[in-house]
Amino acid sequence: GDPPLRVRPRVAASKKKTPSLAAAIFGCAGMALSKDERAFFRKVRPAGFILFGRNIETPAQVKALVADLRRSSGVPHAPVLIDQEGGRVARLRPPHWRHPPPGAVFGHLYERDPKAALEACRLNARLIAHELLAMGVDVDCAPVLDVPQPGSHDIVGDRALAREPYAVAALGLAWCQGFAEGGVAPVIKHIPGHGRARADSHLSLPEVGATWAELAAADFAPFKALADQPWAMTAHVLYTALDKAAPATASRPIVEDVIRGHIGFTGALMSDDLSMKALAGSFELRARECRAAGCDIALHCNGNPDEMAAVALGAGALEGESLKRYRAALKWRKPPKKLDVGKALARLATLLAPVA
Repeated sequence: GDPPLRVRPRVAASKKKTPSLAAAIFGCAGMALSKDERAFFRKVRPAGFILFGRNIETPAQVKALVADLRRSSGVPHAPVLIDQEGGRVARLRPPHWRHPPPGAVFGHLYERDPKAALEACRLNARLIAHELLAMGVDVDCAPVLDVPQPGSHDIVGDRALAREPYAVAALGLAWCQGFAEGGVAPVIKHIPGHGRARADSHLSLPEVGATWAELAAADFAPFKALADQPWAMTAHVLYTALDKAAPATASRPIVEDVIRGHIGFTGALMSDDLSMKALAGSFELRARECRAAGCDIALHCNGNPDEMAAVALGAGALEGESLKRYRAALKWRKPPKKLDVGKALARLATLLAPVA
């Protein structure tokens, strides 16, 4: 007869648990990673990275650094961010890159010709995205949706797209559309609005005394109009009508009631840079407070290793709803549409000629 069938015992497939990510985005010190930086990023697995002028020399060097950052953390899809707004805030500059105009230029054009301004703003963002994506940078901390008010500090100044909330919202949306077409994700900032601040939050904590009604009518409005964007960055501003004790970054009432509630922002929320002087306390405490307030991710920019270690400790792991929002923000990006750069540059120059 036939030999008896041998039945192999079923062995349950062992599910390898993916190591968690740190709920933090970090900078690095120079144009290439040090051995210590690689070891630190491998250990903590940051949710992403951010580049500054000190990290930038040539396109090839930036591309290599971006690849090394992702490789070092073992997170191939980790977002790499930059502040490439244009004007004063441009990490990429000539001769290797175009220097985009400040946001206010589009606002000036909007006053004369809204249709031309929206096309110019979208085209400008599309060109920025084209340069970023060529080096693997896939998130830009722009557009600025702050609405400047009379007497406010010029830290926002010409970075603002316009002085009317409806114009800021319209131009901000055009900017986000340009990024989307170029495969780069926008970060709307500084939520819920930095436009009334009379101090530079890099140096001290601005205090805003406007009422809820005043803030809702102007400051919150552009963010509410763009509440479905993938990323937002908080403002290190104390709004006494909303929370007398803590700036937005560290305020649970502001994050829950204003940013998630009234504004309705659904994306991944990161703090502004935790090393800014608007915030007080140890770096571990700053990270812990911003996370307890409801920020999904703590942002630390200066590349200081001791500060980064403390932030990683305070920020903890990226999990739960924060992890879901982070993953949704990553999925938001789509492959870029084709772009004729020469044609786009010529068209942008024509559109901007009246305000050049």
